[in-house]
Amino acid sequence: MQQTSDLITLAFDGAVARIAINRPAKRNALSDELIGALQQTFERLPDTVRAVVLTGEGEHFCAGLDLAEMRERSTTEAVHHSRMWHAAFERVQFGRAPVIVVLRGAVVGGGLELAAAAHIRVAEHSAFYALPEGQRGLFVGGGGSVRISRMIGVPAMTDVMLTGRVLDAHEGHRLGVSQYLVEPGQGLEKAMELARKVAANAPMTNYAVMHVLPRIADQSIQDGMMTESLMAAVAVSDPDTRGRLLAFLDHKANKVRFQA
Repeated sequence: MQQTSDLITLAFDGAVARIAINRPAKRNALSDELIGALQQTFERLPDTVRAVVLTGEGEHFCAGLDLAEMRERSTTEAVHHSRMWHAAFERVQFGRAPVIVVLRGAVVGGGLELAAAAHIRVAEHSAFYALPEGQRGLFVGGGGSVRISRMIGVPAMTDVMLTGRVLDAHEGHRLGVSQYLVEPGQGLEKAMELARKVAANAPMTNYAVMHVLPRIADQSIQDGMMTESLMAAVAVSDPDTRGRLLAFLDHKANKVRFQA
């Protein structure tokens, strides 16, 4: 395990990097220093990393903004503070490699915004989700209005923000917070299993899914179709893809099989 700072730990398992928020005494609450460390860690991942597993040390993934750091800010300062969070979370969503996040315990406020920036979310039954900003006179500032609303839908996000409703792991899974729901203690194992599969994909395909697919979703139908055609042409011409297709045609590649 490599310590990138007092707040972040980093380890490597082949082509998979495991990044852990290391502030368990604070339920991994997000300070400005932690946000900066997280951004730097994602920016400095080596070229050999093909997938990332993001976790929180202890019983909770992340309890959101560290309210101990709250202070009076001018409008301009508040905008810059929000944009700092945006820059960090964009390195998660649009970084070097797909990110699988393990959710357990508190996934609240900024913690849910961070989780929404990941590509695959594995939740343990202990996970619970909330956006308490509405009860604190705040509004989401870490990209939640964009990512969370797309993840669970505007009506569900509206309900959670206006009423202070807390979603348990099953409700969150039904709404789309998580793609996988596992027993307590099994989140990391499942995430590593998925990360190894993701790391074995063609890098260009992973890049397209991370960087191009969400942009297609924001385009008109016809613009999206054109972008898809261009990306498909780029992917099929990649040398790695050609090798994989030849292996399939030569019956050397695994076929798609359904596993119940």
